[in-house]
Amino acid sequence: MSRYRLQPTAAQEAALVEHCAHARFVWNLAIEQHAHWKPGRKSAPGFAEQCRQLTEARAEFAWLRAGSVIVQQQALKDFAQAMAGFFGGTHRRPTWRKRGQGQGFRIVAVKPDDVRRLSRNAGEVKVPKVGWVRFRWSRPVPDGMKSYRVTRDRAGHWHVAFAAIPEPIPAPGTGEVVGLDRGVAVSTALSTGDLLNAPTLRDTEAKRLLRLQRKLARAKRGSNRRATVKEAIAKLKARETDRRKDWVEKTSTGLARRFDVIGVEDLDIREMARSARGTVEQPGRNVRAKAGLNRGILANGWGALVERLEHKAPGRVVKVNPRYTSQTCNACGHRTPDNRESQAVFRCVACGHQANADVNAACNVRDTAAGHAVAAREGLRVAGPVHREPQPVLLSA
Repeated sequence: MSRYRLQPTAAQEAALVEHCAHARFVWNLAIEQHAHWKPGRKSAPGFAEQCRQLTEARAEFAWLRAGSVIVQQQALKDFAQAMAGFFGGTHRRPTWRKRGQGQGFRIVAVKPDDVRRLSRNAGEVKVPKVGWVRFRWSRPVPDGMKSYRVTRDRAGHWHVAFAAIPEPIPAPGTGEVVGLDRGVAVSTALSTGDLLNAPTLRDTEAKRLLRLQRKLARAKRGSNRRATVKEAIAKLKARETDRRKDWVEKTSTGLARRFDVIGVEDLDIREMARSARGTVEQPGRNVRAKAGLNRGILANGWGALVERLEHKAPGRVVKVNPRYTSQTCNACGHRTPDNRESQAVFRCVACGHQANADVNAACNVRDTAAGHAVAAREGLRVAGPVHREPQPVLLSA
C-alpha cells in the first residue's frame, strides 16, 4: 500500500464521512447476522446473498441508496475476507465498528485516468459520489493499481492508499548476512554493531501529552471540552505513529539493499503483548509492569519491521529460534544466564568476551541464519565483527 495525505474540501469531507458511515453500517449488519447464528440454525448468509439483500435495502431506504454501491459492496467483501481469515486461523474474529474509530472504505475497478497529477506536489483522485479530491503527491503513484482505500485517523487526517504489489528490492549480491535483535531499550540491534531506535515523541511533546491525559481524566464525559482534549491527544499519537512508520520504511529499505540474507528472531508478538490482567478469580501479576512492556513492544515496531522486510526482501528473511540468543557467548558458545551482566552489558564468564548484550544476541541470530541460508545457497559471507578466539580469564590468587 502506498499511502498519501488527502486534502478534501469541507463539502467533500462531509461526503467522505457519509461513505464511512455507510460502510460501517453494512459491516455491522453483517456482524449481527453472523452473531445470530447458533448450532442447529441455518447458516449465516454468504457474500452473494448479502449483496442481494443490500440491493433490496437500497431500493427500500433512500438514505442508503444515496450512497455509493461500490463502497457498500466492498464493505461486505472486506467482511467476507475477514471471516475467511478467522476460519483459516490467521486472524481474529471480526468485531463491531464504532463511529470515530477505524473509519474508511475501499474503491475497486479503478481506471488509469481516475488518478491524475496536478503539479509537482499535488494530485487528484476520483471518488464515487464525491468527485475529484486532492492529495499530496509525496512520491510517484504506483502503476497498475486496481483499487484504493480511503481512511480517516483519530486525528481527523484523511489518507488514500493505492493497492499495488511493490517490486522487491534486488539483493546486493555481496553474500553478506546480518542478524537483528529487537528490544525495548534498543529497538533493533544489528550484528554489525549498529543500534537503531524508533523515533518517539520529543520531550516537550511527551510532557504535553501527559498534561492532556490528566486534563482528560478531569473532563466530564460527553462534554465539548473532553472531545477537544481527545482530539489533541489523537494528533500527538498520530504524529508518533507516522514517525514510527517512516522509520520502519527507511530501515527496512536500507537493510534490504545492504544485505543478501537478514536473520530475525521468530517471535510471537501477539502472545508477548497480551495483557496480564487475568480474571477476577485469577488476577494477573505485575499488571502495570507488563502493560509498560507491552507498550514498549508496540512502540518499537517489532512486527511492522519484519513484515516490511518480508515484503521488500522476499525469500531473504530467515526466522530463527530466539531461545538462549541473549545468554550465549558469540565468541566461545558458552551459555549461562550469568553472561548477561545487565540489560546492556554482556560479559562471558568462561572466556571474558565483552560486548553490547543486544549486539551479541544479534550476532547469534546472524550465525544461525547464515547456517540456514548456506543449506540453500553457498558462498554467503557473514557481515559484522569477526569471531575472535576465546580469551582466558585471569583469576587473582
